[in-house]
Amino acid sequence: MLGNSLKGLKVIDFTQVMAGPTCTLCMADLGADVVKVEAPAGDLSRALSPWVHGEGVPFLALNRNKRSIVLDLKQLLHRQVALQLIAEADVVVESFRPGVMARFGLDYATVSAENPRLIYCSVSAYGQHGAGRDLPGVDGVLQAVSGLMSVTGARDGDPCKVPVPVVDLITGSLATISVLAAFAERQRTGLGQHVEASMFASAIALQHVSFASYLADGQVPGPQGNAAPYSTPNEALRCADGWIMVAAYHPARWQALCAAIGAPELASDPRFAENKSRLQNRETLLRLLEARMLAHPRAFWLEKFTAVDIICGPINNYSEVTQSAPFVEAALTERLQHPVAGALTMPRSVLGAVGERPEARRAAPTLGQHTREVLVELGMSSEDVETVVAACSTHN
Repeated sequence: MLGNSLKGLKVIDFTQVMAGPTCTLCMADLGADVVKVEAPAGDLSRALSPWVHGEGVPFLALNRNKRSIVLDLKQLLHRQVALQLIAEADVVVESFRPGVMARFGLDYATVSAENPRLIYCSVSAYGQHGAGRDLPGVDGVLQAVSGLMSVTGARDGDPCKVPVPVVDLITGSLATISVLAAFAERQRTGLGQHVEASMFASAIALQHVSFASYLADGQVPGPQGNAAPYSTPNEALRCADGWIMVAAYHPARWQALCAAIGAPELASDPRFAENKSRLQNRETLLRLLEARMLAHPRAFWLEKFTAVDIICGPINNYSEVTQSAPFVEAALTERLQHPVAGALTMPRSVLGAVGERPEARRAAPTLGQHTREVLVELGMSSEDVETVVAACSTHN
Protein backbone atom coordinates (compact mmCIF):
# COMPACT_ATOMS: atom_id res chain seq x y z
CA MET A 1 0.00 0.00 0.00
CA LEU A 2 1.42 3.37 -1.03
CA GLY A 3 -0.26 4.88 2.02
CA ASN A 4 2.20 2.97 4.22
CA SER A 5 5.29 3.63 2.09
CA LEU A 6 6.81 6.08 4.60
CA LYS A 7 5.74 4.19 7.71
CA GLY A 8 8.46 4.50 10.34
CA LEU A 9 9.72 7.84 9.01
CA LYS A 10 9.71 10.47 11.78
CA VAL A 11 9.01 14.04 10.65
CA ILE A 12 9.13 17.13 12.85
CA ASP A 13 7.03 19.91 11.35
CA PHE A 14 7.83 23.54 12.24
CA THR A 15 5.60 25.00 9.50
CA GLN A 16 2.30 26.80 9.38
CA VAL A 17 -0.42 28.11 7.07
CA MET A 18 -0.22 26.29 3.68
CA ALA A 19 3.09 25.82 1.83
CA GLY A 20 5.01 23.93 4.51
CA PRO A 21 1.96 22.05 5.81
CA THR A 22 1.27 20.82 2.26
CA CYS A 23 4.71 19.20 2.26
CA THR A 24 4.24 17.49 5.62
CA LEU A 25 0.67 16.50 4.67
CA CYS A 26 2.02 14.57 1.68
CA MET A 27 4.42 12.69 3.93
CA ALA A 28 1.76 12.07 6.57
CA ASP A 29 -0.59 10.70 3.90
CA LEU A 30 2.18 8.32 2.84
CA GLY A 31 2.43 6.94 6.36
CA ALA A 32 5.08 9.10 8.04
CA ASP A 33 4.69 10.00 11.71
CA VAL A 34 4.45 13.80 11.50
CA VAL A 35 4.70 15.73 14.76
CA LYS A 36 3.52 19.28 14.22
CA VAL A 37 5.16 21.76 16.58
CA GLU A 38 2.89 24.74 17.22
CA ALA A 39 3.42 27.91 19.20
CA PRO A 40 1.02 28.46 22.10
CA ALA A 41 -1.19 30.57 19.83
CA GLY A 42 -1.35 27.77 17.27
CA ASP A 43 -0.86 27.61 13.51
CA LEU A 44 -2.12 30.81 11.88
CA SER A 45 -4.42 28.77 9.64
CA ARG A 46 -6.49 27.80 12.69
CA ALA A 47 -7.82 31.39 12.56
CA LEU A 48 -8.70 31.34 8.84
CA SER A 49 -12.32 31.09 7.77
CA PRO A 50 -14.62 29.27 7.51
CA TRP A 51 -14.88 27.60 10.90
CA VAL A 52 -16.71 24.53 12.17
CA HIS A 53 -17.37 24.83 15.90
CA GLY A 54 -14.42 27.22 16.08
CA GLU A 55 -12.02 24.99 14.13
CA GLY A 56 -10.58 26.60 10.98
CA VAL A 57 -11.35 24.54 7.88
CA PRO A 58 -8.04 25.44 6.13
CA PHE A 59 -6.18 23.93 9.10
CA LEU A 60 -8.42 20.86 9.12
CA ALA A 61 -7.80 20.34 5.41
CA LEU A 62 -3.99 20.47 5.55
CA ASN A 63 -3.17 18.73 8.80
CA ARG A 64 -4.86 15.34 8.82
CA ASN A 65 -2.73 12.38 9.90
CA LYS A 66 -0.48 14.63 12.02
CA ARG A 67 0.03 14.96 15.76
CA SER A 68 0.21 18.38 17.43
CA ILE A 69 2.39 19.43 20.31
CA VAL A 70 2.79 22.93 21.74
CA LEU A 71 6.25 24.36 22.32
CA ASP A 72 7.24 27.95 22.94
CA LEU A 73 10.62 28.13 21.20
CA LYS A 74 11.40 31.38 22.98
CA GLN A 75 11.86 29.32 26.15
CA LEU A 76 15.10 27.41 26.74
CA LEU A 77 13.29 24.39 28.19
CA HIS A 78 11.12 24.08 25.10
CA ARG A 79 14.06 24.52 22.73
CA GLN A 80 15.74 21.62 24.52
CA VAL A 81 12.63 19.50 23.90
CA ALA A 82 12.73 20.51 20.23
CA LEU A 83 16.38 19.41 20.06
CA GLN A 84 15.42 16.03 21.51
CA LEU A 85 12.70 15.61 18.92
CA ILE A 86 15.06 16.52 16.09
CA ALA A 87 17.79 14.21 17.37
CA GLU A 88 15.45 11.24 16.84
CA ALA A 89 13.90 12.48 13.59
CA ASP A 90 14.45 11.54 9.98
CA VAL A 91 13.10 14.79 8.55
CA VAL A 92 12.62 18.37 9.73
CA VAL A 93 10.51 20.82 7.74
CA GLU A 94 10.50 24.49 8.76
CA SER A 95 9.01 27.62 7.22
CA PHE A 96 10.48 30.45 9.29
CA ARG A 97 12.32 33.29 7.59
CA PRO A 98 15.99 32.39 7.00
CA GLY A 99 17.98 32.87 10.19
CA VAL A 100 15.16 32.34 12.69
CA MET A 101 15.92 28.67 13.32
CA ALA A 102 19.60 29.60 13.80
CA ARG A 103 18.60 32.04 16.55
CA PHE A 104 16.78 29.16 18.25
CA GLY A 105 19.82 26.90 17.83
CA LEU A 106 17.71 24.62 15.63
CA ASP A 107 19.32 25.32 12.25
CA TYR A 108 20.68 22.59 9.99
CA ALA A 109 24.34 23.22 10.78
CA THR A 110 23.67 22.82 14.49
CA VAL A 111 21.27 19.88 14.55
CA SER A 112 22.95 17.84 11.80
CA ALA A 113 26.11 17.63 13.89
CA GLU A 114 24.10 15.52 16.34
CA ASN A 115 22.01 13.79 13.68
CA PRO A 116 23.94 13.51 10.39
CA ARG A 117 21.20 11.34 8.84
CA LEU A 118 18.73 14.22 9.17
CA ILE A 119 16.99 15.57 6.07
CA TYR A 120 16.23 19.23 6.75
CA CYS A 121 13.86 21.15 4.47
CA SER A 122 13.53 24.94 4.62
CA VAL A 123 10.48 26.50 3.00
CA SER A 124 10.60 30.27 2.51
CA ALA A 125 9.28 33.06 0.31
CA TYR A 126 12.44 33.90 -1.66
CA GLY A 127 14.98 31.24 -0.75
CA GLN A 128 17.81 30.94 1.76
CA HIS A 129 20.18 33.32 -0.05
CA GLY A 130 19.93 36.56 -1.99
CA ALA A 131 18.50 40.02 -1.49
CA GLY A 132 14.96 38.81 -0.74
CA ARG A 133 15.84 36.15 1.83
CA ASP A 134 14.57 38.21 4.78
CA LEU A 135 11.30 39.24 3.13
CA PRO A 136 8.04 37.65 4.23
CA GLY A 137 5.67 36.32 1.59
CA VAL A 138 2.16 34.96 1.17
CA ASP A 139 0.54 33.26 -1.80
CA GLY A 140 -1.12 36.39 -3.25
CA VAL A 141 2.02 38.51 -3.09
CA LEU A 142 4.07 35.72 -4.70
CA GLN A 143 1.47 35.41 -7.47
CA ALA A 144 2.05 39.12 -8.07
CA VAL A 145 5.85 39.31 -8.04
CA SER A 146 6.29 36.08 -10.02
CA GLY A 147 4.25 37.39 -12.97
CA LEU A 148 1.37 34.97 -12.50
CA MET A 149 -1.17 37.73 -11.90
CA SER A 150 -0.04 39.53 -15.06
CA VAL A 151 -1.20 36.64 -17.25
CA THR A 152 -4.37 35.76 -15.33
CA GLY A 153 -7.82 37.19 -15.96
CA ALA A 154 -9.66 38.78 -18.86
CA ARG A 155 -7.90 40.54 -21.71
CA ASP A 156 -7.48 44.25 -20.93
CA GLY A 157 -8.87 43.56 -17.44
CA ASP A 158 -7.46 44.27 -14.00
CA PRO A 159 -4.68 42.07 -12.62
CA CYS A 160 -6.28 38.89 -11.35
CA LYS A 161 -5.23 36.48 -8.60
CA VAL A 162 -5.87 32.77 -8.92
CA PRO A 163 -8.32 32.32 -6.01
CA VAL A 164 -6.87 29.00 -4.87
CA PRO A 165 -3.40 29.22 -3.22
CA VAL A 166 -1.56 27.67 -6.15
CA VAL A 167 1.88 28.99 -5.15
CA ASP A 168 1.56 27.56 -1.65
CA LEU A 169 0.45 24.21 -2.99
CA ILE A 170 3.10 23.89 -5.70
CA THR A 171 5.80 24.95 -3.21
CA GLY A 172 4.71 22.27 -0.76
CA SER A 173 4.61 19.65 -3.49
CA LEU A 174 8.09 20.54 -4.77
CA ALA A 175 9.39 20.53 -1.20
CA THR A 176 8.07 16.99 -0.83
CA ILE A 177 9.85 15.88 -4.00
CA SER A 178 13.13 17.34 -2.67
CA VAL A 179 12.71 15.59 0.68
CA LEU A 180 11.96 12.24 -0.94
CA ALA A 181 14.93 12.66 -3.31
CA ALA A 182 17.16 13.38 -0.30
CA PHE A 183 15.71 10.30 1.41
CA ALA A 184 16.64 8.17 -1.62
CA GLU A 185 20.15 9.62 -1.52
CA ARG A 186 20.39 8.82 2.19
CA GLN A 187 19.54 5.21 1.42
CA ARG A 188 22.80 5.09 -0.55
CA THR A 189 25.10 7.29 1.52
CA GLY A 190 23.64 7.18 5.03
CA LEU A 191 23.78 10.98 5.19
CA GLY A 192 21.05 13.59 5.18
CA GLN A 193 21.21 17.05 3.66
CA HIS A 194 19.67 20.52 3.68
CA VAL A 195 17.09 21.04 0.93
CA GLU A 196 14.84 23.99 0.30
CA ALA A 197 11.72 25.17 -1.48
CA SER A 198 11.25 28.81 -2.42
CA MET A 199 7.77 30.12 -3.09
CA PHE A 200 9.14 32.51 -5.71
CA ALA A 201 11.10 29.83 -7.57
CA SER A 202 8.14 27.47 -7.32
CA ALA A 203 5.85 30.09 -8.83
CA ILE A 204 8.26 30.43 -11.74
CA ALA A 205 8.29 26.65 -12.14
CA LEU A 206 4.50 26.73 -12.28
CA GLN A 207 4.88 28.97 -15.35
CA HIS A 208 7.74 26.96 -16.86
CA VAL A 209 6.42 26.83 -20.42
CA SER A 210 5.28 30.47 -20.41
CA PHE A 211 8.69 31.71 -19.29
CA ALA A 212 10.39 29.45 -21.81
CA SER A 213 8.25 31.08 -24.53
CA TYR A 214 9.12 34.58 -23.30
CA LEU A 215 12.84 33.78 -23.16
CA ALA A 216 12.63 32.40 -26.69
CA ASP A 217 10.78 35.23 -28.44
CA GLY A 218 10.97 38.19 -26.04
CA GLN A 219 7.21 38.76 -26.22
CA VAL A 220 5.78 39.81 -22.86
CA PRO A 221 2.51 37.90 -22.46
CA GLY A 222 -0.66 39.40 -21.07
CA PRO A 223 -3.87 37.87 -19.78
CA GLN A 224 -5.61 35.58 -22.25
CA GLY A 225 -8.89 35.11 -20.42
CA ASN A 226 -10.02 31.54 -20.91
CA ALA A 227 -7.71 30.89 -23.85
CA ALA A 228 -4.42 29.02 -24.07
CA PRO A 229 -1.80 31.38 -25.53
CA TYR A 230 -0.19 28.75 -27.77
CA SER A 231 -3.12 27.18 -29.61
CA THR A 232 -6.72 27.65 -30.71
CA PRO A 233 -9.45 26.60 -30.43
CA ASN A 234 -8.34 25.85 -26.90
CA GLU A 235 -10.63 27.97 -24.77
CA ALA A 236 -14.08 28.45 -23.29
CA LEU A 237 -16.89 28.67 -25.81
CA ARG A 238 -20.36 29.96 -25.05
CA CYS A 239 -23.41 27.74 -25.60
CA ALA A 240 -27.11 28.54 -25.26
CA ASP A 241 -27.15 27.83 -21.50
CA GLY A 242 -23.54 28.25 -20.37
CA TRP A 243 -19.94 27.54 -21.27
CA ILE A 244 -17.80 24.56 -22.20
CA MET A 245 -14.05 24.26 -22.52
CA VAL A 246 -12.89 22.93 -25.89
CA ALA A 247 -9.42 21.82 -27.00
CA ALA A 248 -9.62 21.15 -30.73
CA TYR A 249 -6.34 22.53 -32.06
CA HIS A 250 -4.94 19.19 -33.25
CA PRO A 251 -5.50 19.10 -37.05
CA ALA A 252 -7.83 16.08 -36.97
CA ARG A 253 -9.82 17.48 -34.07
CA TRP A 254 -10.03 20.91 -35.72
CA GLN A 255 -11.55 19.35 -38.82
CA ALA A 256 -13.90 17.26 -36.65
CA LEU A 257 -15.03 20.39 -34.79
CA CYS A 258 -15.83 22.23 -38.02
CA ALA A 259 -17.89 19.28 -39.24
CA ALA A 260 -19.67 18.91 -35.87
CA ILE A 261 -20.88 22.51 -35.81
CA GLY A 262 -21.99 22.32 -39.44
CA ALA A 263 -19.26 24.59 -40.83
CA PRO A 264 -16.80 22.26 -42.64
CA GLU A 265 -15.68 25.17 -44.81
CA LEU A 266 -13.83 26.72 -41.85
CA ALA A 267 -11.31 23.89 -41.90
CA SER A 268 -10.00 24.91 -45.32
CA ASP A 269 -10.35 28.68 -44.83
CA PRO A 270 -6.79 30.10 -45.14
CA ARG A 271 -7.35 32.15 -42.00
CA PHE A 272 -7.99 29.02 -39.95
CA ALA A 273 -6.31 26.12 -41.77
CA GLU A 274 -3.32 25.92 -39.41
CA ASN A 275 -2.77 26.70 -35.74
CA LYS A 276 -0.47 29.67 -36.52
CA SER A 277 -3.02 31.37 -38.78
CA ARG A 278 -5.84 30.59 -36.35
CA LEU A 279 -3.91 32.32 -33.57
CA GLN A 280 -3.49 35.38 -35.79
CA ASN A 281 -7.25 35.43 -36.44
CA ARG A 282 -8.43 34.14 -33.08
CA GLU A 283 -11.13 36.74 -32.35
CA THR A 284 -12.74 36.29 -35.77
CA LEU A 285 -12.63 32.51 -35.34
CA LEU A 286 -14.27 32.61 -31.93
CA ARG A 287 -17.11 34.80 -33.17
CA LEU A 288 -17.80 32.31 -35.98
CA LEU A 289 -17.70 29.33 -33.62
CA GLU A 290 -19.95 30.86 -31.01
CA ALA A 291 -22.47 32.00 -33.63
CA ARG A 292 -23.07 28.30 -34.27
CA MET A 293 -22.80 27.07 -30.71
CA LEU A 294 -25.27 29.55 -29.23
CA ALA A 295 -28.01 27.64 -31.03
CA HIS A 296 -27.82 24.67 -28.63
CA PRO A 297 -27.20 23.98 -24.92
CA ARG A 298 -24.06 22.59 -23.35
CA ALA A 299 -25.30 19.01 -23.17
CA PHE A 300 -25.97 18.95 -26.91
CA TRP A 301 -22.46 20.06 -27.85
CA LEU A 302 -20.71 17.93 -25.23
CA GLU A 303 -22.40 14.81 -26.56
CA LYS A 304 -21.72 15.76 -30.17
CA PHE A 305 -18.07 16.66 -29.60
CA THR A 306 -17.32 13.65 -27.43
CA ALA A 307 -18.71 11.37 -30.13
CA VAL A 308 -15.96 12.53 -32.52
CA ASP A 309 -13.12 12.52 -29.94
CA ILE A 310 -12.94 16.29 -29.40
CA ILE A 311 -11.45 17.05 -25.96
CA CYS A 312 -14.05 19.05 -24.07
CA GLY A 313 -15.83 19.47 -20.78
CA PRO A 314 -18.35 21.68 -19.02
CA ILE A 315 -17.17 24.63 -16.95
CA ASN A 316 -18.51 23.39 -13.63
CA ASN A 317 -19.08 25.18 -10.35
CA TYR A 318 -18.16 23.37 -7.13
CA SER A 319 -21.67 21.98 -6.70
CA GLU A 320 -21.57 20.50 -10.20
CA VAL A 321 -18.05 19.14 -9.66
CA THR A 322 -18.95 17.25 -6.49
CA GLN A 323 -21.95 15.68 -8.22
CA SER A 324 -20.04 14.75 -11.37
CA ALA A 325 -19.27 11.13 -12.24
CA PRO A 326 -15.44 11.49 -12.13
CA PHE A 327 -15.63 13.02 -8.64
CA VAL A 328 -18.10 10.47 -7.27
CA GLU A 329 -16.46 7.44 -8.89
CA ALA A 330 -13.02 8.40 -7.59
CA ALA A 331 -14.45 8.83 -4.06
CA LEU A 332 -12.54 12.06 -3.57
CA THR A 333 -14.05 12.85 -0.17
CA GLU A 334 -14.06 11.01 3.12
CA ARG A 335 -15.82 11.27 6.48
CA LEU A 336 -13.68 12.09 9.48
CA GLN A 337 -14.55 12.47 13.14
CA HIS A 338 -12.90 15.47 14.79
CA PRO A 339 -12.95 15.83 18.59
CA VAL A 340 -14.28 19.41 18.40
CA ALA A 341 -15.65 19.98 14.88
CA GLY A 342 -17.46 16.64 14.92
CA ALA A 343 -18.25 14.66 11.77
CA LEU A 344 -16.61 16.27 8.73
CA THR A 345 -16.67 15.60 5.01
CA MET A 346 -13.25 16.54 3.67
CA PRO A 347 -11.25 16.03 0.46
CA ARG A 348 -9.16 12.87 0.84
CA SER A 349 -5.59 12.22 -0.15
CA VAL A 350 -5.09 11.31 -3.80
CA LEU A 351 -1.67 9.75 -3.18
CA GLY A 352 -2.33 6.09 -3.82
CA ALA A 353 -1.64 3.12 -6.01
CA VAL A 354 -3.98 1.81 -8.71
CA GLY A 355 -7.04 0.40 -7.01
CA GLU A 356 -6.09 1.96 -3.67
CA ARG A 357 -8.22 4.67 -2.09
CA PRO A 358 -6.17 5.97 0.83
CA GLU A 359 -8.07 6.86 3.98
CA ALA A 360 -6.96 9.26 6.67
CA ARG A 361 -5.67 7.65 9.84
CA ARG A 362 -6.82 10.58 11.94
CA ALA A 363 -8.42 14.00 11.58
CA ALA A 364 -6.35 17.16 12.01
CA PRO A 365 -5.30 17.55 15.65
CA THR A 366 -6.56 20.06 18.15
CA LEU A 367 -3.91 22.46 19.43
CA GLY A 368 -1.42 20.52 21.54
CA GLN A 369 -3.57 17.39 21.49
CA HIS A 370 -0.54 15.08 21.53
CA THR A 371 1.94 17.08 23.63
CA ARG A 372 1.99 14.69 26.56
CA GLU A 373 1.94 11.61 24.30
CA VAL A 374 4.95 12.75 22.26
CA LEU A 375 6.96 13.84 25.31
CA VAL A 376 6.40 10.47 26.96
CA GLU A 377 7.69 8.81 23.76
CA LEU A 378 10.88 10.86 24.20
CA GLY A 379 11.37 9.10 27.54
CA MET A 380 10.54 12.11 29.71
CA SER A 381 9.22 11.49 33.19
CA SER A 382 5.68 12.46 34.10
CA GLU A 383 7.05 15.29 36.25
CA ASP A 384 9.15 16.70 33.39
CA VAL A 385 6.24 16.39 30.97
CA GLU A 386 4.01 18.42 33.25
CA THR A 387 6.77 21.00 33.71
CA VAL A 388 6.94 21.53 29.92
CA VAL A 389 3.16 21.72 29.60
CA ALA A 390 2.87 24.14 32.51
CA ALA A 391 5.67 26.36 31.18
CA CYS A 392 3.81 26.66 27.92
CA SER A 393 0.45 27.50 29.46
CA THR A 394 1.92 30.18 31.73
CA HIS A 395 3.42 31.96 28.69
CA ASN A 396 0.29 31.63 26.52
